[in-house]
Amino acid sequence: MKVGLQPILNDSHLDANQSSSQRQLSISVATITDNGEERLPLNLCLVLDRSGSMHGQPMKTVKQAAIDLIEKLTPRDRLSVVVFDHRAKVIIPNQTVEDIEQIKKQINRLKADGGTAIDEGLRLGMEETAKGKRDTSSQIFLLTDGENEHGDNPTCLKLAKLASEYSITLNTLGFGKHWNQDVLENISDTAGGTLSYIEKPEQATDEFGRLFKRVQSVGLTNAHLLLELIPDVRLAELKPIAQVAPETIELPVTQEGEKFVVRLGDLMKEERTILANLYIGQLSPGEQLIANLQVRYDDPALGKEGLLSENIPISVEIQQAYTPEPNEQVQKSILALAKYRQTQIAESKLHQGDRAGAATMLQTAAKTALQLGDSNAATVLQKSATQLQSGQELSESDRKKTRIVSKTILQE
Repeated sequence: MKVGLQPILNDSHLDANQSSSQRQLSISVATITDNGEERLPLNLCLVLDRSGSMHGQPMKTVKQAAIDLIEKLTPRDRLSVVVFDHRAKVIIPNQTVEDIEQIKKQINRLKADGGTAIDEGLRLGMEETAKGKRDTSSQIFLLTDGENEHGDNPTCLKLAKLASEYSITLNTLGFGKHWNQDVLENISDTAGGTLSYIEKPEQATDEFGRLFKRVQSVGLTNAHLLLELIPDVRLAELKPIAQVAPETIELPVTQEGEKFVVRLGDLMKEERTILANLYIGQLSPGEQLIANLQVRYDDPALGKEGLLSENIPISVEIQQAYTPEPNEQVQKSILALAKYRQTQIAESKLHQGDRAGAATMLQTAAKTALQLGDSNAATVLQKSATQLQSGQELSESDRKKTRIVSKTILQE
């Protein structure tokens, strides 16, 4: 497997007479597979909430969704299952997927009871996942329907950071209306996964299936973007780099010598798009190099770590008579990030009690979504704005949908 790496500037032409120019660099990253190349074996751990609030139809549908997912695994894959209420328990230790019928029996025996301790379930899930990490794509699916009433949220985030360091990806699924969106989103963002919203029990199977399809396409792991800038080029000081597809996430930036480093985690067949905000100083007319780009990654199929992709130079054309050359594809990435940040501002204003300010920002985000062609997001954002303007409170479901459509395209 190889890394596909494609950088594009929102405008590759610069005015030679300007002392400083701002440019957005879009970077598409994906796994490129050869024909006939097998997918990477999965090392999957399901961490399932079985607290009392899951009683009845929720527990029934989650068990069926888990069984449907397990039936898609092959003997090359590994599986473990952890359940939690106010305590956590391993019901299926990490093992190769061979006796599916016995695994299904264990799942079907689950009953809902007790409180909720997410961090205990997550801790056990990571321990089981660590046992099968070698030469696999290690993924955790964490599902809960409630607050971490018997646990500790800061511990959850510490565990997410630890998972990231050990190349374990945490994907979270919020079930119903009463789960803590900030906690589940921070867990998935920190550990390179994605957050899914299961509003109704009957959506569980589809959401598990969608998430499973995504992790099946992982080919390379522990990927880091390496960006080297020439002396007259710098990153923006505030939030310089973000992912904008398949979902929007602000990405932390570190440095290794002269290179800026951004952890990407898993690389999939689906393109991941990163947006970097650059400031370019005055350069001499003609074609000028402004940066070099590379990806460092692990290839579990080969059992190799710390591999480097081909180095990609990034150049601009400095013009005495400047003629703009805007790129529509990069403009869409800029709009996707704007939609997310506008919604974040709206949430902050609402938290401060500024309902009018929040409504205005949500309307702005809705217009941005329309520019993107994302009509579902525009509808949800405008609905929330209208409710605030009319003096209504946003329901838990409305708040969750508003946040999710700001990050990605809403799954129907």
